[in-house]
Amino acid sequence: MHCPFCGVEDTRVVDSRLVAGGAQVRRRRACNLCHERFTTYESAELLMPHVVKSNGVREPFNEGKLRAGLQKALEKRPVSTEQVERAIGTICHRLRASGEREIPSGEIGEAVMDALRDLDAVAYVRFASVYRQFEDICAFRKELDELEKQ
Repeated sequence: MHCPFCGVEDTRVVDSRLVAGGAQVRRRRACNLCHERFTTYESAELLMPHVVKSNGVREPFNEGKLRAGLQKALEKRPVSTEQVERAIGTICHRLRASGEREIPSGEIGEAVMDALRDLDAVAYVRFASVYRQFEDICAFRKELDELEKQ
């Protein structure tokens, strides 16, 4: 690791600790030349699969879009930021764990539906109405009946 102060390559690790629930390693380092100390963080680089949209276009997975969709559905609902972040983490883990290089956008939509069903029924129906393109009140009623069964 290069020293950010003098640029020399010769640095040593003084202390290492797990942070972020074990997802990262925090390392205190010291430069052997100028003796300055600095901190680095190390985490696994996990590649997300590409998204294949319904029109066949492929694009990189965008966690920002996922977050925006969840937040839009959960707008003015009593769900904490921690719960939303946990749901995003669960969805991302599910996508990575599939082992696929490409995932259809519909699979992501279904993962979001599953997460919203567990978080908030109203947000779930909001998202479902757009995602499944409800055209009349019967479609809403059918979805509500399915939700009540579960």
